[in-house]
Amino acid sequence: MLGDIIIAKPNAYIAFVGKRVIEQTLNQAVPKDSQVVEYLFHKGLFDPIIPCNPLKGVLSELFRLHAFFPLNQT
Repeated sequence: MLGDIIIAKPNAYIAFVGKRVIEQTLNQAVPKDSQVVEYLFHKGLFDPIIPCNPLKGVLSELFRLHAFFPLNQT
């Protein structure tokens, strides 16, 4: 999570451990869907949520904006 721009796919689950493990460790109920990317987006963890189809174009534009030019450019 040290990247400048953190992109996620819709409906993805982001977790280091499962909900059950967290609940057993903390002895507390975890909010429903707390590991779903849309919930975490509203908490500020991700920048955009982008479906797979437009992802190539979005990444290309981000690379251009950050002055990244591949070495094998034709």
